[in-house]
Amino acid sequence: MQQSALTLAKEGAQDWWEVEALYDLCFAPGRSALSSYRLRDGVDPIADLCLTARDDAGILAGAVRNWPVRVGSQTAVLLGPIAVHPTRQGEGVASLLMQACLTQAKASGWDRIMLVGDAPYYGRFGFTQLEGVLMPPPTNPQRVLGLALQDGAWDGVTGPVTAWHD
Repeated sequence: MQQSALTLAKEGAQDWWEVEALYDLCFAPGRSALSSYRLRDGVDPIADLCLTARDDAGILAGAVRNWPVRVGSQTAVLLGPIAVHPTRQGEGVASLLMQACLTQAKASGWDRIMLVGDAPYYGRFGFTQLEGVLMPPPTNPQRVLGLALQDGAWDGVTGPVTAWHD
């Protein structure tokens, strides 16, 4: 199936349970125990950066959510989770969602975006390991990746990653 057959849209209230079911299908049962979820507790996601990808029959192929966080005294977008239905993996759905998130985040005025993930995969989108940016334990520091949406946006930004409301 070609990417053009997918429609991207902002996640709405009517999508919430379906997106949650997709995350449950794609990730381990203990996903909400991850340290990144502590950064999301009690914080609303960035609505403009929560996207769904549906095929022409309206079936959910993938979804992504994004959250505001603080890194030291600076703000950043925490990308994820991003998930693709197992029957749609390998079709470029995640790439389509990622590119849309990066474009929208930059257009919305965000300076920097980060995630926890595999550098070889996310490196193709421009993400690199962030030195001195400390996710809550037990996150592997080598998996803490960032991308500057504005030139030099990560320069000198270090410190603990904390929830937006802290």
